[in-house]
Amino acid sequence: MLRRLFDRLHPALQTRVRRLRATELAVLQCALAAGLAWFLARDVVGHAEPFFAPIAAVVCLGVSLGARLRRAVELVAGVSVGILVGDLLISVIGSGAWQISVVVLLAMTTALLLDGGGVFTLQAGTSAVLVATLLPPGGSAGVNRFVDALVGGVVGIVVMSLIPADPVRSARSDVAKVLDELIASLHLVARGLTDAEEAPVLEALRRARSTQGSLDSLRANLAAGRELARIAPLRWRSRQRLAQLDATATPLDNTARNLRVLARRSLAAVRDHEQVEPRLVAQVEGTAAAMATLRAAVCSAREEVPELGPAALQLRQVAAGLTSDLGASGGLSVRVVVGQLRSAVVDLLRVAGASRVSALASLPPTVEHPAVPPDVENLDR
Repeated sequence: MLRRLFDRLHPALQTRVRRLRATELAVLQCALAAGLAWFLARDVVGHAEPFFAPIAAVVCLGVSLGARLRRAVELVAGVSVGILVGDLLISVIGSGAWQISVVVLLAMTTALLLDGGGVFTLQAGTSAVLVATLLPPGGSAGVNRFVDALVGGVVGIVVMSLIPADPVRSARSDVAKVLDELIASLHLVARGLTDAEEAPVLEALRRARSTQGSLDSLRANLAAGRELARIAPLRWRSRQRLAQLDATATPLDNTARNLRVLARRSLAAVRDHEQVEPRLVAQVEGTAAAMATLRAAVCSAREEVPELGPAALQLRQVAAGLTSDLGASGGLSVRVVVGQLRSAVVDLLRVAGASRVSALASLPPTVEHPAVPPDVENLDR
């Protein structure tokens, strides 16, 4: 019985262990920064109870990369606004329930008018509450708390710089997740079109739609990675790799959008019993194979910028076979599938480093251009 219970819990435990391993460095950073901030604020600066120093360090770092520099600045600014508003008002109107409401209202409104972010506004409100309830107005308590916040913010940034996370790994993982789902989606579409079955295409559509979360995470991790690569000397070498991954974000997003439409129109083609050329199915499978080559290159664990030439060559070979007659025997949905596959291959070539003009030139023309009459040619002479 215990064995069955363990087997049932095992996948959940694995998920939690993976989550811990993914954030263990961030947790270690927070722990070290909190202890160091307390030590500096109490034993070096000389504050008796510098409780806000470790809090500021942890808030600055967080558990994920995030926009830490902005967060640290907002934290200190929020403390300043909260203390200033709290000191001024409480010394005039006194303490009490309605006074706390007024202080918080004015402190958060001031922060918002100063164009503050979420941390800025929230910290202004909480600082005002502490001034109104625990810290007497006037005196040195407000100044000490501001200094503690400054110490904690600086310690957090220093710890992040000296013990930096890998700014490339998270972004690389997001790209891999997106490409894995899109590759699986194309294989399912090919199977559904071959067997004229809805179930594989429905699953393909679900998997293509599931990539949005990873795409959003990719953009957030790229922004955080660029910030970290600027302030952490040990990660300066990652700048080129991050720039290469950053260049993939938009075309990869466009690829996912194209393949979602492709999956929807494939579903319509199956439901409408449209005739599908075996050559079209082969091109869908060929695109998936080229994407697998591209994934192996883009998501390489090596620090230097990967060589994408072989993946680009394979994609160009696929593009050369995407002629307009692939959808001639089918209806509207099949022709849309061909068009979306052409667009997706162009975007994948962009992921592989090709320019848009070069990527478009890899596709066969959709219409044949008529010969220019001799008299028209003479006009150019």
